[in-house]
Amino acid sequence: MSSLWQRVAGRTHDLFKDGLRALSGPLDDSFYVELEEVLIRADVGPASAARLCAGVRGRSPKTRAEAAQALRAEVVAMLSLRQRRLRVDQVPACVLIYGVNGAGKTTTAAKLARRLKLEGRNPLLIAADTFRAAGIEQLEIWAERVEVPCFAGRAGGDPAAAVFDGLAMAVARGHGVIVVDTAGRLHTQQNLLGELAKVGRVAAKALPGAPHESLLVLDGNLGLSNLSQAQAFNRAVPVSGLVVTKLEGSAKGGALISIESELGVPTKLIGCGEGVDDLLAFDPVAYAEGLFSE
Repeated sequence: MSSLWQRVAGRTHDLFKDGLRALSGPLDDSFYVELEEVLIRADVGPASAARLCAGVRGRSPKTRAEAAQALRAEVVAMLSLRQRRLRVDQVPACVLIYGVNGAGKTTTAAKLARRLKLEGRNPLLIAADTFRAAGIEQLEIWAERVEVPCFAGRAGGDPAAAVFDGLAMAVARGHGVIVVDTAGRLHTQQNLLGELAKVGRVAAKALPGAPHESLLVLDGNLGLSNLSQAQAFNRAVPVSGLVVTKLEGSAKGGALISIESELGVPTKLIGCGEGVDDLLAFDPVAYAEGLFSE
């Protein structure tokens, strides 16, 4: 597990390892200033970095090794405040996947459907990115790859109509969970974000209680730049959980800590590669170990 999560932590792990090793001298005020700088270089926001350093200081470590252990414990404590279990117990359950194009939204939808299939949930994928024919085709290809049926909306048609029709089919055919790949949107496109909100309202009309999860996919390489994006989506949708992708190639994994803290929304899944099984349930303890392991 530790080696897997060390790979997930990627270059952020290397940055922390090198940064913590470089800290020298007694654990005085200068040490904590340097520790805060290490955290900020990993894209932990200033407020969260200061809070973590205060927590480490409060644990009164005597050595740098104890300080590193205290930092790990503080990260776990900060990330253990929220419920991360996917809320898909209802049958059928509906999961809407949001995000900008390129973040890994469509592949996340397919990989999640595969996870649910392995759990015996009989999933259905809905391709509701109707404004991009390539987006529909991409999900259909992935659906074949993960061996999950896919309902495709009409290219150029109303995405909300595709969701309504797909949910009706899912109910009629007895699918246990429906995963919807919505249209990619930039967080600055307020009118288009409004269309995503319409998708949520239509899903609720087609299936009582839907959507049961609204997951926002974020590109881990963007670090804290994701925060304004996440805030805009959360105002429009709102968002019940985050999926962070591409962390294995990023040195900005610390941003996950700050985004959760600022947004108040838990990270529920982590994308960690291109394989069909490269989607993990987010584990704060394993992730902290991956960040700070030697």
